[in-house]
Amino acid sequence: MRGCPPAAVLVLCGLCWAANAEIFTSIGQMTDLIYTEKELVQSLKEYIRAEESKLAAVKSWAKKLDVLTRASTSDPEGFLAHPVNAYKLMKRLNTEWSELESLVLQDPSDGFISNISAHRQYFPDEEDEKGAAKALMRLQDTYQLDSESFAKGNLHGVRYNAELTVDDCFDMGKTAYNEVDYYHSVLWMQQALKQMDAGEEAVVSKADVLDYLSYSVYQMGDLPRAIELTRRLVAIDPGHQRAGGNLRYFEKLLSAELTEKDQSQQEPMSEQPITLGTYKRPRDYLPERETYEALCRGEGVKMTIKRQSRMFCRYQDRNRNPRLLLKPMLEEDEWDSPHIVRYLNALSDEEIEKIKELAKPRLARATVRDPKTGVLTVANYRVSKSAWLEGEEDPVIDRVNQRIEDVTGLSVATAELLQVANYGVGGQYEPHFDFSRVSALISIHPLTVFWYNLFRSGEGDYRTRHAACPVLVGSKWVSNKWIHERGQEFRRPCGPSEVD
Repeated sequence: MRGCPPAAVLVLCGLCWAANAEIFTSIGQMTDLIYTEKELVQSLKEYIRAEESKLAAVKSWAKKLDVLTRASTSDPEGFLAHPVNAYKLMKRLNTEWSELESLVLQDPSDGFISNISAHRQYFPDEEDEKGAAKALMRLQDTYQLDSESFAKGNLHGVRYNAELTVDDCFDMGKTAYNEVDYYHSVLWMQQALKQMDAGEEAVVSKADVLDYLSYSVYQMGDLPRAIELTRRLVAIDPGHQRAGGNLRYFEKLLSAELTEKDQSQQEPMSEQPITLGTYKRPRDYLPERETYEALCRGEGVKMTIKRQSRMFCRYQDRNRNPRLLLKPMLEEDEWDSPHIVRYLNALSDEEIEKIKELAKPRLARATVRDPKTGVLTVANYRVSKSAWLEGEEDPVIDRVNQRIEDVTGLSVATAELLQVANYGVGGQYEPHFDFSRVSALISIHPLTVFWYNLFRSGEGDYRTRHAACPVLVGSKWVSNKWIHERGQEFRRPCGPSEVD
């Protein structure tokens, strides 16, 4: 006999605003780095002032001694004939030059080095940088952002004071290249080249950009453009160790292709610059990738007028629950199949801030269960950090748990702890199911949404497959409450029907 269906999951998405490795997976924890960097800048300024003070003192010594030696060397015997000058020469060389030596040997950088060393343990590592770069590419794909707009800080027509330099674009492309992601390598190397051609200065050389770009274009199957780019590379660096060989190899491949197609000459290379749509993005492990990304862009399924006419809003007091009689919860139908409702003003701003305050010190990389081994592990398709809060920790948590029970009519006695998640750079959770004999209630500030993951029969409701879209700009906090089926026997009895 099946157990009763899981009741619900509550997700309270708190706010959406404009190191331990994996720092990039939580904007909340990344904010600490802002203040760390500010402290280091202050320490750097203090070091500069100390160096300037030291240099000023050395300059003063040099100026004084320069005047003195000019006088002494013009007539050494006459200068030393005066006993005071003879005494002061002995004193200077025995004492004062030693003092100057000590001054020069002083290292004002000690304080700065000590400060930066103390903070280094909290710095992002190479994996963080790579994760953040891949997150930008994920945002680029999901929201169809061309590299130039991204590099200029222009996101969906809104200009932000955040731009990418040639070297930034090159590093983005190199990250993709090292991951054998030639699609994104092309997009970012092309942007680096474009900005260089426009006159922007950079540390990286144009030859290096062309080297990576030409080979990535070749890997995307565009031989004519790969040849053109490689010829350009040879023109600016005739002695390049790979360019000549690559060019001959590409031309040989193209010749073989033309022979196979029975063509005497190749078609003219496209004059159009490489853009987001020039090459088709390779498919990956997620079959519904295009649908998922379209939903994130707001291009999802639209409800018909007839279906909309069956959607209502109401004040919910859950069968005259005493705690809801004086202040019922405003409940709205969000979707009809599966039935999803949302609640307005489920949490106050003060409660949201308190939950974040309690969760932030405990945030750890969110995990998923490996379907093969059953072991919890991190995954690229879930980029966030989470913490679990008990009702006994603070009256706010206890009060929120009680409110969940009141508004859903379900017991939280057997529910999981309140989960708080914070999404990082491009943070997301790709399409997934929550049910494994559990159900979920999810909210997006200032709204809370609720649905059942299982039918009354105990079967999983596959219509509840859902996802968290990548965060384009801002920081997203979400609280979840998974309410198990145990304890709901009299509140939501089992039934043979798969229609709730």
